[in-house]
Amino acid sequence: MSLLVVGLSHRSAPVSVLERASLTAEAQGKLLQDTLASEPAVEAAVLATCNRIELYADVDKFHAGVAELSTLLAQHSGVGLEELTPYLYVHYEDRAVHHLLSVACGLDSMVVGEGQILGQIKDALARGQELHTAGRLLNDLFQQALRVGKRAHSETGIDRAGQSLVTFGLEQLAAGSGMPVGEWAAGKRALVIGAGSMSSLAAATLVRTGVAEVVVANRTQARAERLAEILGESGGVARAVPMADVARELTRVDVVVSCTGATGLVLTAENVASALGVTVDHATATAAASAVGRGAAGGPEGCPVPADAAGASAGAGVAGAGAGAAAVPAARQGADAGSMEQHGAWADNGTAAAQVRKREQAGVRTGAPVRLALLDLAMPRDIDAGVHRLDGVRLVDIESLADASADAPMAADVDQVRTIVSDEVAAFGAAQRAAQITPTVVALRSMAADVVSNEVARLEGRLPGLDGKQRAEITQTVRRVVDKLLHAPTVRVKQLASEPGGAGYADALRELFDLDPQTVAAVSRADLNDTPDGGNRGRA
Repeated sequence: MSLLVVGLSHRSAPVSVLERASLTAEAQGKLLQDTLASEPAVEAAVLATCNRIELYADVDKFHAGVAELSTLLAQHSGVGLEELTPYLYVHYEDRAVHHLLSVACGLDSMVVGEGQILGQIKDALARGQELHTAGRLLNDLFQQALRVGKRAHSETGIDRAGQSLVTFGLEQLAAGSGMPVGEWAAGKRALVIGAGSMSSLAAATLVRTGVAEVVVANRTQARAERLAEILGESGGVARAVPMADVARELTRVDVVVSCTGATGLVLTAENVASALGVTVDHATATAAASAVGRGAAGGPEGCPVPADAAGASAGAGVAGAGAGAAAVPAARQGADAGSMEQHGAWADNGTAAAQVRKREQAGVRTGAPVRLALLDLAMPRDIDAGVHRLDGVRLVDIESLADASADAPMAADVDQVRTIVSDEVAAFGAAQRAAQITPTVVALRSMAADVVSNEVARLEGRLPGLDGKQRAEITQTVRRVVDKLLHAPTVRVKQLASEPGGAGYADALRELFDLDPQTVAAVSRADLNDTPDGGNRGRA
């Protein structure tokens, strides 16, 4: 096994870099194909989520593999290799297995314990199988990760250690209200931009918390209508609108949640300012990258989330939105643009003092009522970070969620999950090492069967008078003798092979019995083609 993972995540890179390095579905497919075409890799899979991009590969050379995978990530992400390298991490063999299993259990998530990552791992495996880039190693690894993740959630209380990203984001919007989230959200109107899995989860959560209405806007009208229909069936009040109507809906809602696959901004500072009837300083505001409703062609609409992950309970709301607010004060118009960008996406860390300090640092006047709450769950971002400079606007995005979750309490169950991960890593390594010796054992038994066949044929030539019953008894006796002689060593070598360094026993077996290397290789190739997914085993 030569498993290698090269990647970057919210733990290693700032959101600005992750945002630029995000990969569309098309880019992920091209990355996999180019990885498989490279010299060191024989299998490949990519795990790309809102806050991580990781490339997994089975390589025959460590240093060449690291160099090649890093270069490919840079090429396909559009971030220069020199700039990207300081944020990359590398895991190899058992450490790579440990990393993915930890990710699957939610230990490496922005919100510890969230279960959405399991759906994303499942999608990554399906993509590798569909493109025939995931071979035996990666199929086994990703399937094991899914099993371990489900085990962690069923056997421990890791779910209590954190929340879904949607729930956490909505609670950050509601922070400081002094009321339970459900009570605060009751009666409010919400606009959900996007109809992908993350947006669907947000819409379902808003309905459960008692918002008066959910409006769904999506560049594919049919998907928006379908989501609105589902929300209505669950007891909510929902309707679908075209993306062209987003500007009008902004004047009527209290909460906006956006998670699309757009490569540019979906909501600019000008859009929000116009809806609230305020002005925006064009000298320092973030430049608008796109008009409302632009939506990028291609790429996933938000981050994939399992449909059953919508069980979280949280909500958000703000005072009713309306027009006619005062213009941006001149004192704030002279604020430094760099600091505005730095503090543009902010969230409470649980203390009133910290809230006031962050508001003051961002140049936002404290004490003003929040008229419009914005939750941006997209990567790259959907909402202009400059909207925080508008009176009565509050923005929470991926970056602010990372800051707010850094000090989140860790449940005692996390230690139990870590133990599960360690045990499963050892079990996976043992199973892989044992599997490596199987071709040698099969080749040995094949050689023994040939010896029996040749000897029986020679005996028939020397004793032509044997009848069929005698010939069958002699053949069976010789086979039993050979099987008994091989049973103990083959069973024992499999046991020894599961231990660290066990691969050496396969080499010893080949040497002792003078097995033909080509025969062993032929068994290995046949084994690679015998796949649970119907042949998606990468390069032979």
